[in-house]
Amino acid sequence: MALIYIGVGSNIDREHYVRCGAQALAASFSGIRFSTVYESQAVGFQGDNFYNLVVEARTEQTVDQVLATLKRIEFAHGRPLDARKFSARTLDLDLLCYDQLLQDAPVELPRAEILTNAFVLRPLAELNPALIHPRVGVSLAELWNGYDASRQPLRPVMTDW
Repeated sequence: MALIYIGVGSNIDREHYVRCGAQALAASFSGIRFSTVYESQAVGFQGDNFYNLVVEARTEQTVDQVLATLKRIEFAHGRPLDARKFSARTLDLDLLCYDQLLQDAPVELPRAEILTNAFVLRPLAELNPALIHPRVGVSLAELWNGYDASRQPLRPVMTDW
């Protein structure tokens, strides 16, 4: 079984769609673990703040099958087919890592955002601090400890799930 990490985000009816996304992921994959949910500012556009978290899961699905599952879940929860990259969204699901796979297409793995966005790196390091990032050869804990967190302030959000 592959160990995967999925970034989850929403800035439209955030609590509702993050909860729906978490439930759909739990129904689609096994061994689910959730990071803390964090509130962060929109990156790349002016918009309402996001709720973000990372989900750890196990799957027998291939990368392509995981990507199709994530798209199906997004579309089932109001994401338009023509959604722009930097825009408000009900639910955004990004495959961050698939085991230690390195690839550039059809999706970059691991995702570059791990190294640049606090709302990805912090919850990912929370779930698996010892995981070595296969492109840079450094643990997620080390990457987070060296990250300038003042660039993208995060606020933990209390959840009841």
